[in-house]
Amino acid sequence: MTKVYGTGTYDFRRHRVAEYPVEALHQPLEKTEKPPESNIPSSITLAEIQRDRLTKIAASNWAKTGEKKPFSPELVKKIYDTELTVTGGRKPVPLQRVMILEVSQYLENYLWPNFDPEASSFEHVMSMILMVNEKFRENVSAWICFYDRKDMFRAFLDRVLRLKEGRSLTIPEKINYLLFMINAFQSLEDEIVSKKVLRLAGLQCWHCLSYGRFQMELCLNPDLIKKWKKIAKRAKEAAKRGESFDTSTMLEVNFLRHLFEEFLEVLDCKVFSQPNDEVDNDLDIANDFEGVNDASVLYCERFMEFLIDLLSQLPTRRYIRPVVADVAVVAKCHLSALYRHEKGKLFAQLVDLLQFYEGFEIDDHLGRQMTDDEVLQAHYDRFQSFQLLAFKKIPKLRELALANIGAIHRRADLSKKLSVLTPEELRDLVCRKLKLISVDDPCSDRVDFLIEVMVSFFERLQSQKEAINALPLYPNEKIMWDESLVPSINYTGEGCLALPKLNLQFLTLHDYLLRNFNLFRLESTYEIREDIQEAVPHLLSYINNEGEPAFRGWSRMAVPIKEFKITEVKQPNIGEVKPSAVTAEVTFSISSYKSQIRSEWNALKEHDVLFLLSIRPSFEPLSAEEAANATVPQRLGLQCVRGCEIIEMRDEEGILMNDFTGRIKRDEWKPPKGDLRTVTVALDTAQYHMDVGDIAEKGAEDIYGTFNILMRRKPKENNFKAILESIRDLMNETCIVPDWLHDIFLGYGNPSAAQWTNMSDLLETVDFKDTFLDADHVRESFPDYQVCFVDQDGLENLQPSPPFKIKLPRNLKGKAHALPGSENSTIALADAAGLPEVHSERDKLIVEAYIPPDPGPYPQDQPKRNSVRFTPTQVGAIISGVQPGLSMVVGPPGTGKTDTAVQILNVLYHNCPSQRTLIITHSNQALNDLFEKIMQRDVPARYLLRLGQGEQELATDLDFSRQGRVNAMLVRRLELLSEVERLARSLQLPEDVGYTCETAGYFWLLHVYSRWEQFLAACAANQDEPTFVQDRFPFKEFFSDTPQPVFTGQSFEKDMRAAKGCFRHLKTIFQELEECRAFELLKSTVDRSNYLMTKQAKIVAMTCTHAALKRKDFLQVGFKYDNLLMEESAQILEIETFIPMLLQRQEDGYARLKRCILIGDHHQLPPVVKNMAFQKYSHMDQSLFTRFVRLGIPYIELNAQGRARPSLARLYNWRYRELGDLPYVKENAVFHKANSGFSYDYQLVDVPDYNGRGESAPSPWFYQNEGEAEYIVSVYMYMRLLGYPANKISILTTYNGQKLLIRDVINRRCVPYDFIGPPHKVATVDKFQGQQNDYILLSLVRTRFVGHLRDVRRLIVAMSRARLGLYVFCRRSLFEQCYELQPTFRLLLERPDCLALNVEEATSLTYRPVGETGPVSLVSGPEEMQCIVNFKMHQVYQARMMSHIEYSAHPEAAPQEIVEQNAISASHSMDTDKTAMEDGAQDTGPSESMESTKVPPDDGEMSVAGHSNGEVDGEDQRVDSGGLSTSTGSINVPHDDTEMLVASHSNGEADGKDQKVDSEGIQNDSNVERKMEE
Repeated sequence: MTKVYGTGTYDFRRHRVAEYPVEALHQPLEKTEKPPESNIPSSITLAEIQRDRLTKIAASNWAKTGEKKPFSPELVKKIYDTELTVTGGRKPVPLQRVMILEVSQYLENYLWPNFDPEASSFEHVMSMILMVNEKFRENVSAWICFYDRKDMFRAFLDRVLRLKEGRSLTIPEKINYLLFMINAFQSLEDEIVSKKVLRLAGLQCWHCLSYGRFQMELCLNPDLIKKWKKIAKRAKEAAKRGESFDTSTMLEVNFLRHLFEEFLEVLDCKVFSQPNDEVDNDLDIANDFEGVNDASVLYCERFMEFLIDLLSQLPTRRYIRPVVADVAVVAKCHLSALYRHEKGKLFAQLVDLLQFYEGFEIDDHLGRQMTDDEVLQAHYDRFQSFQLLAFKKIPKLRELALANIGAIHRRADLSKKLSVLTPEELRDLVCRKLKLISVDDPCSDRVDFLIEVMVSFFERLQSQKEAINALPLYPNEKIMWDESLVPSINYTGEGCLALPKLNLQFLTLHDYLLRNFNLFRLESTYEIREDIQEAVPHLLSYINNEGEPAFRGWSRMAVPIKEFKITEVKQPNIGEVKPSAVTAEVTFSISSYKSQIRSEWNALKEHDVLFLLSIRPSFEPLSAEEAANATVPQRLGLQCVRGCEIIEMRDEEGILMNDFTGRIKRDEWKPPKGDLRTVTVALDTAQYHMDVGDIAEKGAEDIYGTFNILMRRKPKENNFKAILESIRDLMNETCIVPDWLHDIFLGYGNPSAAQWTNMSDLLETVDFKDTFLDADHVRESFPDYQVCFVDQDGLENLQPSPPFKIKLPRNLKGKAHALPGSENSTIALADAAGLPEVHSERDKLIVEAYIPPDPGPYPQDQPKRNSVRFTPTQVGAIISGVQPGLSMVVGPPGTGKTDTAVQILNVLYHNCPSQRTLIITHSNQALNDLFEKIMQRDVPARYLLRLGQGEQELATDLDFSRQGRVNAMLVRRLELLSEVERLARSLQLPEDVGYTCETAGYFWLLHVYSRWEQFLAACAANQDEPTFVQDRFPFKEFFSDTPQPVFTGQSFEKDMRAAKGCFRHLKTIFQELEECRAFELLKSTVDRSNYLMTKQAKIVAMTCTHAALKRKDFLQVGFKYDNLLMEESAQILEIETFIPMLLQRQEDGYARLKRCILIGDHHQLPPVVKNMAFQKYSHMDQSLFTRFVRLGIPYIELNAQGRARPSLARLYNWRYRELGDLPYVKENAVFHKANSGFSYDYQLVDVPDYNGRGESAPSPWFYQNEGEAEYIVSVYMYMRLLGYPANKISILTTYNGQKLLIRDVINRRCVPYDFIGPPHKVATVDKFQGQQNDYILLSLVRTRFVGHLRDVRRLIVAMSRARLGLYVFCRRSLFEQCYELQPTFRLLLERPDCLALNVEEATSLTYRPVGETGPVSLVSGPEEMQCIVNFKMHQVYQARMMSHIEYSAHPEAAPQEIVEQNAISASHSMDTDKTAMEDGAQDTGPSESMESTKVPPDDGEMSVAGHSNGEVDGEDQRVDSGGLSTSTGSINVPHDDTEMLVASHSNGEADGKDQKVDSEGIQNDSNVERKMEE
């Protein structure tokens, strides 16, 4: 049986790798040797790194090559003191030095192997802490190097926890230490780390609580009294044994208490150069930037982050929240000077977030979400108890005691009532009577502090639901340019942010939704901000003579507003304060636009989101210095931003445009008139309420009278509002996740609880239909069982044949439940399975081989069959997917994820025909691949439905959209009714029975079914007559047109089986007619399509984006489904995975969902998040699939790949457990032949500096490498000249800048020649995920730092795209020393690092086996490769000239031998079909003309002129090189010059985000367009 894996050290660590700006290079190690400061460049080259002192020390002490010196503790101390410590400034480490040390494997090769828990110095441990922190900052595996010595790792963590004992740390050291603890508490999936750090968050930390708080907590949680008594009992037993049990010395008691004391000391004394009380009294210093210690501010921010992390995970929150409340951290932070200081803005936001989590609506000890009513009741109970106390004991508070709670539970009212007490009375109330804080607290004598504690405890906080409902969905200008909420792209990971994090666990579903809501909203805000910053400058705003803003320029996405007016403000709904609706009208002109852009504005439709901008530029342009210091809104003159949604749009004559409501019929539609457009929009009611409130209360300006710009966005990028609304709607619902998934979803409980073996309603017997191809296939699939075949009567079957039914035991054996690395789930599974440890003999598995009923006499009746021989692991995945519960399938590259998913759907449909299944994927391409394969299985097309925009890309003649399925059902109805008429004629009955589906139904009961029953009764009495069935079958005439005679008359049994097949055919006809009846009754298209979606379709497919956008519509029409299958689930955002689980309303308080099947690969790239800060800090790119793997939830990993040569698969199969090869790739001839012209099937090609330079960055993160671009294009041209098809070659790179540069070089060097042309695709590795090609040329670009390829997931994607050949162009010296990439690069470097060619092979056909190199010619670099290509180009020219001359001389007869000779010498037929995959794959590439070309000069020299840097301002560039050769039969020969310039200087500069370069006017004979963009 197949293995099911859980998480472990090998499986997963966070791999988000960020780019970072490079700082000035530090000077050499010895401080005494440092020369005076000079202007050092801000970028660092590889040569400078190699010359650096640290690099030299690494080479002589811990580099893997060469002799190493013995370990020196003095060297560690010296490096720490001189290189890793900082004095002054905000940064806690010199980032450049830490990066160089971390890249040199200082931790792996020097610090860790020589760590001794007793002997290692403080500097040694701190250096290790810094290296681990750097790994987390770069988001690479941090703990994995420690696992070679697990006991020592535990000792290291113990040493870290006790590091501060007896030693005072500097502020930067405290920050680094705190950051290490943050990282440790974020790694709770790592068992060694979690066991150590969770000790600090246990019940024993309550020893440090004040006595009053301790009593209060035990009273509130009586269950804890028993646990506490156990701790006390252990103390007594230790005392009896004479052992000391002093709680004051216990690490669990002291650790957090000391951290709190340290933080409060820094907050009070270190942040400002003067103490807090002096700062408070001095208004000038309150915003004085000189007196602020930046490092102390960073420490305070990091400490807030640390506490937020602790309170936002249930295992740490449970016992730490009372400690946080006891110390009154939030109250002290609120009263601190930093909270109100300008530099404390981020700190203040973090304090507010901490306050939110401290008061979170959850029962900490039960882990249960509290309802709004429970929260309110708890608040009232608490307040009433206080009032009762006040009434009895405090006469001064008599008024407070008798007031109603609604009048006094607000902050201002409560503070006022408490102000009547003297300071001593107030202290007595707070510390002694209520026991909210300790009497010994140093702040207990401050009145403002005591009132703050009282107010924080008793005021009524806004509920989460109220908060999110009052939040505007559209961002405004305040949020957009707040760097602590929406950081710019150059976030380096050094500081913290006021953002929620997505990690392993969540407190409740509301917490999960709220975090995702905030992050999704802010990520959308970032994208909107970028669009505004791009669109507004093009308008060229200025102040005209009237003093009003005006615009000289124009922008494609933004247009000046002619008129704006609010037309209606509706009354609030009951229980709300904001208006129920606010509508406005916006008038603008499109007269200045050309037709294409006019049509884009005219295409705006209902529900599209627009933005209203108020631009007021400064009267005089800003000077350069002012512009440098100004914020972006100041530079743009941007005053405010408000979002709105289109209700309707009218032209100049007031006629409605783009109506989808049916008010305007299609044939009545007319093109819009005039240039003026009036859009009716719905404004955000929450934002409007806030704005109007500001106008009334603060006298703010009415911004709704200042809007002067209307901005739109690209439709595909503008769906954020619908998704945010879906999340908000979910927060307002209850009981939304199935009970079996709830705890696992939040990250708690037994990880294997939702596995099918633990579910109550599993299928005991499964009909596998066509899953197994033969009996041997069954035996192979269950190697741990003795498979016994029986027939339908339970007797042994000696000649079994499919289909098979299998009775599955609940404790299915084999390696199915091994969970290495996750002890909890391993133990839980062992208990659940109840398996004995040793099986002396194999158990029996009963397999029933049954004979399926005859499907019918016509060819269309025969079911479609599966031809895939599933591996045992795939069969295990199919079994798991068919059973109820959560199934997770990890599909490494090429392992048949889609085939497995399709078979799960097929078997599920046949075993549970009444259930409905929803298919979700990330991309339209994946959905279409899945859908096309489903159509080839035995699932009727009428039960399939494809929703969304990608349906038209399906490679099928059938239309699977809603409208297409409705039309198909109506057409099918007519076909079936005509068959009914034919049947009536054959029975000599009136044909009008086939008038409608209803009459056909009566006909079935009265005439067809009754005749069949009479026939069966007659047959029962005449079974001994062989010809009885043939003679008496009532529908013989109807089946007279079958291809073969239905009956033989030789055997009663055979004829009876055929008769039942015929009746099955008739039954299917009338069953389909019954399904068509609804479409007959429903008259409107909308009703019919809704019925189809909610009732008729059994398998509904859509993308995750479509599901999120249309959730409200699905709920409205009553959409239902039982099963959810999600492909590419490791590429889908958490929230976009969650929403498809909830597209239906609950039934009687229960969720209907029975199965959730997640298929993906967490070792490949995660979801795309554009803003680096959300990706790195908040882990927003974490998918639900990846989180489940980290939690240790069992998964099945497919273990046989059928994509690549076994040798190529070795480059990435080390990342997976036991990934082998299918027999197909071992046996098929195409995988055994070498790549013609190349000595090796894969190779790393070292690319030296080209024209004296390696990588360059024309703009930040826009990396290019001209040498690699020229080299890779030369190799591509070489392959084309040998005859490799263009559509079998793809060029990949790791950066957009390099992609655009390579396209420039291709346009210059390849496109002008019809026999070369562009390759199949030039793309980034990230964009090419999920695709493959035979030959991949890969450029890694970087020469200074490895960059984001350190993310092993990106490496796995890059290495696994090729089937037959992979050639990696990079800087060897950089990549070979990268620790994370070593398993792959070690294999690559077993071969020469110069490109090895076999120049004797002149065509793309070779019979050389893949293991033989043949004569090897090593290429020194890109220049030599260009010479080889030029020589081959000259050969082609010569051959074509000869061919042309011969043809001209003998036009009447072109000899066959000339043609053959030219075909061989001139690159073996340049058309793309020559090597069209011997495995049978069809070639879809364009065939290119051999008759024409641009020809090099006679001497064969060809120099590549010009420089191409590919600089493009936008994100994407489309190059459409459609048909770029000269006309057939013509030869374009250059002049007699000795050189030919292929192209002039090309820099590819483009201003837009999406540029299309269309080479018009250069037509080839086939007029085939070749696209270079995915």
